[in-house]
Amino acid sequence: MTQTTEHINPAHILAGAPLSGRVAVVTGASSGIGEATAERLAGLGAKVALLARRGERLDALEDRIRARGGVALALPTDVVDREALLATADRVQRELGEVDLVFANAGVQLISSIVDLAVEDWDAQIDLNVKGTMNTVQAFVRSLVSSAERGPADLIVTSSTAAVRHLERFQVYSATKAYQAQLTRLLRMELGRSKVRVSAIEPGMVDTELPDHVTDPAASQLMADLIKEIDVLQPADIAETVAFIASVPRHVNLAEVHILPTEQVI
Repeated sequence: MTQTTEHINPAHILAGAPLSGRVAVVTGASSGIGEATAERLAGLGAKVALLARRGERLDALEDRIRARGGVALALPTDVVDREALLATADRVQRELGEVDLVFANAGVQLISSIVDLAVEDWDAQIDLNVKGTMNTVQAFVRSLVSSAERGPADLIVTSSTAAVRHLERFQVYSATKAYQAQLTRLLRMELGRSKVRVSAIEPGMVDTELPDHVTDPAASQLMADLIKEIDVLQPADIAETVAFIASVPRHVNLAEVHILPTEQVI
């Protein structure tokens, strides 16, 4: 169902190296949106720390970026593990420099009817989508504030259209994404005073591996049918949007970007 970023040839909006000198962290970088965004940021000149649990996939991504002349550092890390993430943050600063761009993208989508009482799925989504995001903020927010004294600094969070829409069987997932969306609004109020830009990306249907994790047959079929019926978003579409947010002039904050496939109406 999913495509790798190697098979996607998007019409890039950005050109040159507008992110030259930037130090970026991408969580959830082993696949999908995170993988595509890490490659795009590196292609535009940023040094990129690649964070995810699947080390082999990170190593392959690191190799691809370096083969194209970019700078990347694969750091297998579970963002739910606070101490491990803090140790990774220290290593990023030592090896790449002070972080000024964080793409908090790691997440999981496990959809089911609430009466199924799939409590392990509830916990997994809360742990990664909520706690993982908070751990990422903890690990890098002071670097962002420090970086903002000298140049652009960005915290960009992957939320979802599910944060603002009423979708059957998406209750817990939608709630975690609504948390992320509201968190970014409130962080922007505080961090904007320090010139840190805070943004939320809220994609609709994207062709990634997330639907493959859904155990509810009806929900899985719904998403599979949608991918077949309409021209859904690709990870590269989101990657270009993230790169654009980070590339606009320092005084511009694209605070909330709701991005849907043109044909998606639910």
